Amino acid sequence: MRVLLVEDDPMIGHGLSKALGAEGMSVDWVRNGADASAALADSTHSIVLLDLGLPNIDGLDLLKSARRNGLNAPVLVITARDGLDDRVSGLDLGADDYLVKPFEVRELLARMRAVLRRHQGRASSRMVAGETELDAETRELSHRGLVQVLPAREYALMHALMERPGRILSRAQIEERIYGWGEEVESNAVDVLIHSIRRKFGKDVIFNVRGAGWMSPKSRQ
Repeated sequence: MRVLLVEDDPMIGHGLSKALGAEGMSVDWVRNGADASAALADSTHSIVLLDLGLPNIDGLDLLKSARRNGLNAPVLVITARDGLDDRVSGLDLGADDYLVKPFEVRELLARMRAVLRRHQGRASSRMVAGETELDAETRELSHRGLVQVLPAREYALMHALMERPGRILSRAQIEERIYGWGEEVESNAVDVLIHSIRRKFGKDVIFNVRGAGWMSPKSRQ
């Protein structure tokens, strides 16, 4: 899962990038309003973490503009502003949640999961596709009685496939969802990840659609 982090504080930005990366997420970090505006026009991020106190532009103005321009990704505001007016304005302008600094990473992760569940129309952290289940909280993948905690990158791949069961993702689309800016991606990286997951759970945990890409099984009826 790719996360857009809009945060001008170097210490917070580095800390969050490292913490989220350890959870299997690819983090694209921008530090000012101009770079944030360009990044928000990119539709590949699953969620946006938005600080309000940015150089050159207020985060609320940035949020308002992004929603007006068609940003559909969920936005979680992370800010030191704890006033009621700021919280109400943020939510009214299109934020999906509002978290006041300082906060624990565990709470941030829980709020991110909750926002994503609402955005995807799910009631729990478990994603289901056929006989396969992925727990977004524990990173456990279960398939036909086999249960394992996935390494970060394998989890990111399965999360991308299981967001919409039965939808085909090309190699480029998978790379786009699981690798961030500036990450070097070897030509066979996706194949290696898929081979590793299939070796653990069997070939039908991921279906290959020749010439098109890969998909997870369709949801249970």
